[in-house]
Amino acid sequence: MAEKTARMRVVHVHRMRGIGGSERHLLTLLPALAERGLDVAFVGLDDPAWDPSDFYGALSVPALRLRSPRDVDPLLLGRLARGLRADIVHTHLVHADLYGGVAAKLRGTKLVSTKHNDDPFRRGPFRHVERGLLRMADRIVAITDALREFTVEQVGASEAKVQTIHYGLDGPPEPWGDNPPDRVPSGARILLSTSRLTPQKGIDVAIRALPSLPDDTVLVVLGEGPERTRLEALARELGVESRVFLLGRVPDVAAWLRRATVYVHPARWEGFGLGVLEAMHASLPVVATRASSLPELVVDGVTGRLVPIDDERGLAAAIAAALDEPELGAAGHERAVSEFSVARMADRTAALYATLVSASS
Repeated sequence: MAEKTARMRVVHVHRMRGIGGSERHLLTLLPALAERGLDVAFVGLDDPAWDPSDFYGALSVPALRLRSPRDVDPLLLGRLARGLRADIVHTHLVHADLYGGVAAKLRGTKLVSTKHNDDPFRRGPFRHVERGLLRMADRIVAITDALREFTVEQVGASEAKVQTIHYGLDGPPEPWGDNPPDRVPSGARILLSTSRLTPQKGIDVAIRALPSLPDDTVLVVLGEGPERTRLEALARELGVESRVFLLGRVPDVAAWLRRATVYVHPARWEGFGLGVLEAMHASLPVVATRASSLPELVVDGVTGRLVPIDDERGLAAAIAAALDEPELGAAGHERAVSEFSVARMADRTAALYATLVSASS
């Protein structure tokens, strides 16, 4: 098996629109697979409306970049098929599932698809399209048990095809530069969230919780998105605009993890919660919603606090308790190290590939 694995070529495919959870996952997984003797490459379907230069700058495996300005682009399929000379093609998210999946099948290549989220659109009318994409895959990876259940029961994937492989990290993210100056008061207790500014992430609930919390607590959010204007208006409406800092993307997230007192993640649904795992590695107590995958990460009362979705009063009470419970962060660090390591993720992924290749030989 070791000899076969050493010769195996695996190409990962992803639509590039900046760096989010799935992209950060690839930056960790791909070099770990290469360290295990696999010939690993990446194909990016680059949306020119976004700048993925940070991703490619951090990527340590060979990459092919294909311009992908449109959601529907028949010419892209031919260009992609020529770049998929591999034993296994591994796709991530819907655009890669479509183009990468069809191209892999045209070449007779084994296909693996990772499901990264339980977005409600996947159980709507789109599920009929996704079921067709899932039928093409030889194996489907779900990044949590909750997502595996969602993919089988609500999307309609074959249970025998779907395997859980959790994300893995070995520490907070590496910086790619120095953070700019900020206006956050030096003596404030920081409630930190690394989240896109979208309804999914529930930052509005965190803002609504602020008036019930001590005046020395502030909310710092690292991330960008379409909800910025609405969130700023909400903070003004509640009179907490001086305690809300929407800082956008920053180059050194770990520096903010060191400054923070509590990590807050009031998501309405969540594929995994990579920011939560980073906070656990930084020994921060985590206050999150009891949504989707988050109870697989946060053990309520042991490593953090879990609250109902859209419950700003419950969120405020849990944050108030966590502010005085640093021992939750220490327990979270132990759980992150023992249960969600890069080695565990990469070993299970490589074993999946080896099983597929062995079955076809």
